[in-house]
Order: sequence, then structure tokens, then C-alpha cells
Amino acid sequence: MKIHEFQAKDLFRDAGIPVPLGMVATTPDQAAQAANSLPGPPWVVKAQIHAGGRGKGGGVKVVNSIEELQRISEQILSAPLITPQTGPSGQRVRQVLIEEGLDIDKEYYLGIVVDRNLESPVIIFSQAGGMEIEDISASHPELVLVEPIDIVNGFMPYHARNIFYGLAPLPDQGMLTELVPIMQGLYELFISKDCSLVEINPLVLTKSGALVALDAKINFDDNALFRHKEIAQLHDPFEMDELEAEASKHNINYIRLDGNIGAMVNGAGLAMATMDVIKLAGAEPANFLDVGGGASEEMVKNGLKIILSDERVKAILINIFGGIMRCDVLARGVVEAAREIEIAVPLIVRLEGTNVEEGREILNNSGLDFLVARDIEEAAGMVAEQVKRSR
Repeated sequence: MKIHEFQAKDLFRDAGIPVPLGMVATTPDQAAQAANSLPGPPWVVKAQIHAGGRGKGGGVKVVNSIEELQRISEQILSAPLITPQTGPSGQRVRQVLIEEGLDIDKEYYLGIVVDRNLESPVIIFSQAGGMEIEDISASHPELVLVEPIDIVNGFMPYHARNIFYGLAPLPDQGMLTELVPIMQGLYELFISKDCSLVEINPLVLTKSGALVALDAKINFDDNALFRHKEIAQLHDPFEMDELEAEASKHNINYIRLDGNIGAMVNGAGLAMATMDVIKLAGAEPANFLDVGGGASEEMVKNGLKIILSDERVKAILINIFGGIMRCDVLARGVVEAAREIEIAVPLIVRLEGTNVEEGREILNNSGLDFLVARDIEEAAGMVAEQVKRSR
């Protein structure tokens, strides 16, 4: 689960991590009122959406007057913000964060994630703050410092010292004094709230020598939210795609994509393979939809309804390998959905595994218009044929 920057900064404050003074606004007038109660000018107007790359899309602006602040706030709030992570349609901005401007001397990157190979959290630090850490590690790996943390002993001050003395040129010793409690607070937040990512980019050193988290990003492990009711309440449903939100109500893993071939599978690995098959056939997948290994007829029915709610879908490929989920259960779910809602696009079904013959028989005797494939190769050929017909 993701949260907004202003929400993450509230958690940072509770953890003792310094952040700029700021207030959230939903209208230009509220933005002006917020600025009048903050130090400045300058002020910074920051769009609050979950997608990254807001600055590249024009969602982060420095302003030097109340009039300019109102104008920029109105621009950001009145049109979808398009960033490298939103796609071409962009994301509507419903609130902006107004912050005091800081006199910045240097920018750093600081984050904590779980390294699956090391099976432990790791601190990631870079002198190239403000840039994507993936780009830095690819182009300048020498600028990325990684410090593993023993989960039993937790964070120790020597972790910060190891990173600090790996910097070149070596900063003033005063920075180390501030870096230790920031890393300590960040690690304790990461562990106590079951985070999958905490990130400060950039962590800025002001000209007065203070370290401040200029930005804040936190992702949480969905599977641990039952332990953190206060975190679950921070979820913003407006930041989810409408169909993705509907799928989550039914415990269905769904991600909308940009193609026109809907897909339903049981298992994430099979979903990836099915999307590859669709692309090899010359089409583009419209979604990632995994009903899971133990899906019921109801989940299958709801999954099919969600796929059909996407007007871009021109054909549907259902690719099921029956293990825990039996093929006859899938078939009954598809038939039930088809009887409740009109399926106006070609439906290709490939079944294999437990009770496959029963599943095929249910589909063939349903009286409904299905294309039943014997294997994935035949299913791919059927997809290719439907793509040709739709052009």
C-alpha cells in the first residue's frame, strides 16, 4: 500500500526525522492561506499523487509570491498530471502540499528496502540525490552505498559511520551527528510499521548545516496491514484505478494495462507467461488478472465482469492450469458470468490440469459461444486470429 508524501512526512515527524514545515490544501485559496502561515517566500507547491516523477511532469513548483502560488496551485489541481509513472492519461490531483522553501547546499538519497538475497533490510545511500536510484546504480554504481542491517541486532551507529566514511569527498563531521538519528528513526519506522520501502529523495543538507527530508515515500506490506489499522486508514481510494479498486474488494489481483486483450489466469507466473503469449501473437494485454490458486466460482465470475468493464477489451483469453483450483470450478464460474452479463467479445478458454475434461464438457454443453483451445499454442493462434479480425 502506498500513501501520499504529506502522510509519510507525518510519520517521519513522529519518528524524529526533520521535514520542512508544510500544510495540505485542496483549493488555491486554501493554498494561499497555508502559505501565509508558513515561512517564505519562497514556497514549494507539490502535487499529491502516488506516482513518481512529479517534478518531471510539472507537479512540483517553487513560487515567490502568493499570486504565483495561487495560479500554480490552480493549474496543478485543474488538470491531470502526467508523469513517467502515470501513463499518457495522467492522474487527477486532488490536493497539494504547500511547504516552506529551504536554502539547499547538497542533495542525497537515503532509503531502506529488504534485500531478498541477503534476507535482511539494507540502507541505500547515494550522493546523487534527486535522481532515480535505479538510474544511478546503472550509470554510476560507485555512487551507491549499501549497508546491510542484522535484523536481530537492528540499526547500530556504525552503520551510519560506514556510509559516512565511504563518501568522497568526506563531508563535515557535523553531518554524521545528524545522519545517525535520521537513519535510526527511518529504520525503526521501517520495522515497526512493516514497510516494504522507506525513501528520502532528496535528503538535503541546508547551507546552515541541517539535514532535512525534502521528500518522503513509504510503501507498506499489504499482508501486514491487519496489524496497523491506523496505517490502513491512510489509504486513498481515489489513487487506485476504478477497476483495480473493484478487484481488491473481491481479493482479485488485477492491474489494468494499455492493450486490448483481456486475460484471466490462476497464478502470477502463469499470468506473466500468458501476457508474453498475447504479445507474441501480435496483440497487447489489457490487464494482469490473477484469481489465485484457490479461486471460487464467485471470484471467477467477478473477475470476468471486471475484464468486461474495460471498454478497450476486444477479446478475452482465459488460461487456467487446474491444481488447487479445479477446471470444472473455473468453467462453472465462466458460464455463470456469461449468463448474467452480455459477452460481446470473443472468449478463448484454455484449460489444463485437475478435472480438465469435466471443465471442457461444461463449457461445450453450456450453449454459449466459447472458443476452447486444447493448449497454449492453439490459444495463441486464436488470439492472433481475433486481433486480425478486430483491425
